[in-house]
Amino acid sequence: MSETQNYRILALDTSTEACSAAVLTPEAEFVEFDVCPREHNKRILVMAEQVLAQAKLTLADIDFIAYGKGPGSFTGVRIATGIVQGMAFGADKPVVGISSLAAMAHALYREYKTENVISAIDARMNEIYLGAYQTQGLGLTQVLIDEVVCPPQNALNHLDKSINWQAVGTGWQTYHDLLTEQINAQISTDIEFPNALDIAYLALTEFKQGKFTSADKACPSYVRDQVTWQKLPGK
Repeated sequence: MSETQNYRILALDTSTEACSAAVLTPEAEFVEFDVCPREHNKRILVMAEQVLAQAKLTLADIDFIAYGKGPGSFTGVRIATGIVQGMAFGADKPVVGISSLAAMAHALYREYKTENVISAIDARMNEIYLGAYQTQGLGLTQVLIDEVVCPPQNALNHLDKSINWQAVGTGWQTYHDLLTEQINAQISTDIEFPNALDIAYLALTEFKQGKFTSADKACPSYVRDQVTWQKLPGK
């Protein structure tokens, strides 16, 4: 766990049907994860309390809070962002937002050392949230294709077909035939949603690079431009 140096990170994610919380320390990982659609509001604070208790830490001991900023469910990304804003503002902690698509790509590396990943989340309305990534170490996920929202038709035709791609996310299940006819990618069968642990690892890299904000500047990433976010009142 030397990658964490001396940082202690709390991470939360509610951007998809899954809900998760994690604490990452120099010594250990603590994770609570469940697929519980429409229960995120009830579960996420309990999960946060559980991982802090497992780590024998309080919020005051945490160096910063990370969150899954989306894209994903509009309601889900609002829940995590709002809760993290409240927690970070009250405890005077910085925050780091991480892409849910990048987190899923990182999960494949963390579990299987998979480097080149295409993440796709079902965005409804006959569209997918899409991004392509390369990971070469814990917390070291690089963007190959910027995240977009687009129809599944022709979404992958511009990607390099010579790369040994792996695939992850609900978009691959919903639009399996449309996507697999464009590119030969092995689809993950056991990782389907983002996990707060991967958000913590990616956020550590961002934090060390100075890419963090104050609580009032925490903001979801909807990708769809017409959606807006209201920050903390008066901030």
